[in-house]
Amino acid sequence: MTSFEEALDDVTIALWQEWFGVMTKINMKEKMKEKLGKYIEEYMILWACNPFLANKALEVEYEIWLLLPCNVIVYKKDWRVFASTILASSLVNNSESEIIREVAEEADKKLKKVIDNI
Repeated sequence: MTSFEEALDDVTIALWQEWFGVMTKINMKEKMKEKLGKYIEEYMILWACNPFLANKALEVEYEIWLLLPCNVIVYKKDWRVFASTILASSLVNNSESEIIREVAEEADKKLKKVIDNI
């Protein structure tokens, strides 16, 4: 069984292999304890960005950063560890820009590889 820390490392490496850098990590276990005094199992949000895809989208739609970076979560629930992400295409499927939709589809492919390889 993979530990939470191992899964977090594996996801970070898999993101890097797809040219995503982790811009920041948000430790929700710590935040929930700090803000609400509530205990939850390990839960980390990774804000990941592929600068090549982000730049391509930014050249077309300057407000695209409202939807970026791509969030990837790694969490522990009932003694099991999970990793998940949202498909970028689901966030931009109503965009009028073909380029934005293409960038989102490329991000989807890369993020699916990340999750599938964990």
